[in-house]
Amino acid sequence: MDLSVNILVIGRHPQILETVLRLINTQQAWKATGALTDNEAVEKFERDNFDLVLIGGGVEEESEKSFKNEFEKINPQIKVIRHYGGGSGLLFNEIQEALTRISVDQWKGAVKI
Repeated sequence: MDLSVNILVIGRHPQILETVLRLINTQQAWKATGALTDNEAVEKFERDNFDLVLIGGGVEEESEKSFKNEFEKINPQIKVIRHYGGGSGLLFNEIQEALTRISVDQWKGAVKI
């Protein structure tokens, strides 16, 4: 059973996307897949089971809104975060914070008081 956290990374710049994917994939428990276009992102999201979506620089605000609407129809619990750059430390912290929120949300949903 694969216990990796699956992350869809959406970006517009191939070299930057490649770097972000490489950084994320250095983490043993994380598995990142990239998409450069809106259509590619939606196709991959519909096909694969992602735990988190990371939107990189260059993605237009209109596309980001569209992603959130489309992805939440498929998975209402999906977390979509923005990454503007700032180095691997910031990237890892943003992902870890989002994953912590996912865990807390799932825990709250499991406990009925």
